[in-house]
Amino acid sequence: MLLIHCPWCGPREEVEFDYGGQADVPRPVASLDTDDVTWSEYLFVRANPKGMFAERWSHSAGCRRWFAVLRDTVTNEITDVHRFDGPVHR
Repeated sequence: MLLIHCPWCGPREEVEFDYGGQADVPRPVASLDTDDVTWSEYLFVRANPKGMFAERWSHSAGCRRWFAVLRDTVTNEITDVHRFDGPVHR
């Protein structure tokens, strides 16, 4: 089981959190010229790397806030946790 460090509540077990997917997906500029392919890639296409991966997590059984995690997908080691609006809290 993962031990995830919530920036507000401190270390908690993985069962208290909800996974939110890839953290660094840039949103396309909203425009009438944006085609369906661009929007579908934004909504559905995600990286699946072997190694370090930036993820979004929500502390659903605690403070209910969203934050970013940098996790190695091979070892599950978490090397960085930070709020989206501030500095690293680790």
